[in-house]
Amino acid sequence: MKFYITTTLPYVNAAPHLGHALEFIQADAVARYHRLRGDEVFFNIGTDEHGAKIYAKALEEGLPPQVYCDKYAAKFSLLKEKFNLSYDNFIRTTDKHHIEAAQKFWEKCQDNGFISNKKKYQVKYCVGCELEKTASDLVNDKCPEHPSLTLEIREEENYFFKFSAFQNKLLEFYRKNRNFVVPYSRQHEIVNFVSLGLQDFSISRLKSKMPWGIPVPDDEGQVMYVWFDALVNYISALGWPDDQERFQSFWGTKEQPNAIQIAGKDNLRQQAAMWQAMLMSVDLPNSKQIFIHGFINGEGGIKMSKTLGNVVDPIELVDKYGIDVVRYYLLRVIHPYEDSDFTPQKFEQNYTADLVNGLGNLVSRVATLIDKNNLSLNLKFTRNSEDWDEKYMELYTGVSIKMNAYKFNEVLEFLWSKLRACDEIITRTAPWKIKDLAELKNILEPVAQDILNVADLLRSFMPATAEKIIAQFTAPQIKKGEPLFPRLS
Repeated sequence: MKFYITTTLPYVNAAPHLGHALEFIQADAVARYHRLRGDEVFFNIGTDEHGAKIYAKALEEGLPPQVYCDKYAAKFSLLKEKFNLSYDNFIRTTDKHHIEAAQKFWEKCQDNGFISNKKKYQVKYCVGCELEKTASDLVNDKCPEHPSLTLEIREEENYFFKFSAFQNKLLEFYRKNRNFVVPYSRQHEIVNFVSLGLQDFSISRLKSKMPWGIPVPDDEGQVMYVWFDALVNYISALGWPDDQERFQSFWGTKEQPNAIQIAGKDNLRQQAAMWQAMLMSVDLPNSKQIFIHGFINGEGGIKMSKTLGNVVDPIELVDKYGIDVVRYYLLRVIHPYEDSDFTPQKFEQNYTADLVNGLGNLVSRVATLIDKNNLSLNLKFTRNSEDWDEKYMELYTGVSIKMNAYKFNEVLEFLWSKLRACDEIITRTAPWKIKDLAELKNILEPVAQDILNVADLLRSFMPATAEKIIAQFTAPQIKKGEPLFPRLS
């Protein structure tokens, strides 16, 4: 099978924060999981580089907008190495091909009658979200996502997307695809939102007021609204409209869609309604599925945000603790569906309990006993599913069921339960006291096999650590090796 995995595109108005790392690493785990299953995967991430927020930050730093974007896009591209991301494409919305694709999308949408003529309007606007706000969106007349920002009152003449024309089509689509949004609570939320009625929304801006955007075709006085431009990245990254072979191969068809989109809960409406209506407007297949994750909060449950300035630097965490330590924490401790708090104390407690005293200690104990007694074990390790035994198949099936629901935390808890069972066997049998090598082998061989099986399935989550364990336990002679996770001083 083929799968197209995408994330949302973060704005380049500041350096990456932990929330960005969460989404990228979740997407990477999904991409790696499907590759390990034998699926063909195209994994895309990138940066969103147009709009009022970016333009204002560029002016603030005294840089031309493109120079500013180049500076911060480079920081995001560094995450490939820092977080061991396996993406196939890094798109920037200032790329020449994307600009041309967005303009072609506009023209096709307009030709199909879903872009209205320019009209004047007045609206409250949150620059932090780059979204128009109605009274029902606000709390005490503030955007709940960016309460420190003053809403702008915008009044100008723009083009509009006929969003209202797609209410019934979207509801019918959701009815036929009940697992379109994961978790189901978010599907229920988007159905309720669309059921209340959709309002046409502005998709352009006056160039004289905000020049940093993609030019609207055949209108030199207007640039595209940043969301209308940015959402097109999901198809421009696949070569649309020029490379139809690659696009159709990975985007899929209406009968067999391939696109899995990963986004935060603040992107639900844009991804699950706005973008799906836009696809319908140009007669393209809809996405296959959208996974919506929660936020990482700081101490006290306050959302981490570049705008609010309370971010944790994910690169500093990696530099201090290691790539796979951070990947493990984000996938195991941060709930995939709900908001979770992050504190340095909790991070270090988890590091010591699960990695140093858990996985690391178990691997070290077992490898040391095998090495010390010069045991020759008959361990099975194969990528051919036809050769899997019942025990491995049970483990693989347990992982697959949870991964198909994006329950990364439950996958890792499931795998750690197998590791704890191995630890209990070692504690109960006390193999360091056993002198008979045949008896010792009978104890350690199944434990070593379980460790190897778990390591194989850990490759989606902790790829470097998993490969170290696999190399250690598939060597002609298993050696003690260096500790996987050093103790904190």
